[in-house]
Amino acid sequence: MRTAVTWSLCLLVVVAGLWLLGQIAVLLAPLAVALAGTLFLTALLDPVLVRLRRLRLPAALAALLTVLLLLGVLVGAGVLVWNLTASQFGELSQQLDEGLQRSRDFVTSSLPVTDQQLDRLVEQIRQGVSGSAPDPVAGARKAAEVAGAILLGLVLLFFLLKDGRSMWHWVLGRLTGPRREVTAAAGRAGWRTLGAYSRGTMIIAAIDAIGIGLALVVLRVPLALPLALITFLGGFVPIIGATVAGAVAVLVALAANGPTTALLTLAAVIAVQQIEGNLLEPLVMRRQVQLHPAVILVVVTAGTLVAGVAGAFVSVPIAAVLWRVLDTVQRHRTGEATG
Repeated sequence: MRTAVTWSLCLLVVVAGLWLLGQIAVLLAPLAVALAGTLFLTALLDPVLVRLRRLRLPAALAALLTVLLLLGVLVGAGVLVWNLTASQFGELSQQLDEGLQRSRDFVTSSLPVTDQQLDRLVEQIRQGVSGSAPDPVAGARKAAEVAGAILLGLVLLFFLLKDGRSMWHWVLGRLTGPRREVTAAAGRAGWRTLGAYSRGTMIIAAIDAIGIGLALVVLRVPLALPLALITFLGGFVPIIGATVAGAVAVLVALAANGPTTALLTLAAVIAVQQIEGNLLEPLVMRRQVQLHPAVILVVVTAGTLVAGVAGAFVSVPIAAVLWRVLDTVQRHRTGEATG
């Protein structure tokens, strides 16, 4: 009885602690997402900063040029894509509607489901979405939070690029003895993991977008460029993003060219994703950021529940870095124990 009471109290303390951490994470979600996104961009842009510093540029100027380069690439790419595809996004919506209608006809003709049952299901989903839609005031507040998080992220990005290394050396200077060595090793491992993840994810997402985009062009599926853009953005959300992007491409192919082209598009999407998962990802990512697919699904779902789409983007790199840091600390402790 005494043991059961002790374990029950410990469990209650652990659950209360986890609940408190969850509440803090929800309250500070915009700040946490901004910090995570800033670290992601810092790791991605660090090689650019290093090259500029090799040209003997001051740290502040090199950091400013790196941030301006990032903004230039984002704005330039956005303007280019918008000019090329702005008139096509309305067509994309129409094509998706036609694809959904063909899918509906297939379901009602192949499965024991009537049009009335399907209509009731769609209406229930529509009512649920409209019931959960935020009011205008909440939407404006959310937009202000997003704008503030973006501005905060840019400012933090500049300072991390400019003073990140000196900040890290200052932290290490406050530690002594074995703790300093373990912290330094864990920090290096975490930073290498974040850099490998950020650059590897961008490379893999670009290759996915190019491969699927070329397949859509060969199959003469309309809106190949917007679909390739969706594929590129979806590549930053492991497993789920690629699945959603592939489903959109198949729906458009079904609406535009019929079931044969849709099946060929599905085969192309699966082939590209298999090449990515079995060849490109192990080659680009190495073993530094390997996480089990089940862990990735749980982490992405948790990130989405806490911070929406932004949480889905940053949840996996956070989990990969934490795993690498904990693994490094454990290895050091094991080495000290055996030594």
